Amino acid sequence: MRQAFFRWLIPAAFVLPLWLFVGWIVFGANPWALLWVIVSAPVVLIGQLILTLLVRARGTVRADRAVSWLDLGLLGAWHVLIVALGVFDSRWWWPLLALTVGVGVAALWSSLSQLWREARGGLTVLRTSEGIGYIPPAAPHADTSDPEVIVITEGRTPPAP
Repeated sequence: MRQAFFRWLIPAAFVLPLWLFVGWIVFGANPWALLWVIVSAPVVLIGQLILTLLVRARGTVRADRAVSWLDLGLLGAWHVLIVALGVFDSRWWWPLLALTVGVGVAALWSSLSQLWREARGGLTVLRTSEGIGYIPPAAPHADTSDPEVIVITEGRTPPAP
């Protein structure tokens, strides 16, 4: 399910704004609702593209080709709320819009937080072609504080006069 959602992220950036237009037409919303569609469709498009880039920037997402469970929950809820906005029922449209914006901000914050946590470093888990995870060995570094190590630097001697 996480891998399927990973593949859905880019198409969602184009399908969800289109759904807002289609929902406006299908459910016969008033002409003022078109103004909100014109404003919100680009916001959904750009927001979804930014969230997709933030999610796909993480190494674990690229390695597994699957989003995290937190991404699935928040972005999935955001997508469901956007689809519900496209129904244009005036009884609950404004509270739903506020909830959609709140969940979108939470998804952005979560994506930034997960990206920051992975970018800070720490433990890196790599996978073999068979899917077995392993931790790579630490890279050796030269320790010049060891008394048995002698470092000789070649210097140029000045030419004789």
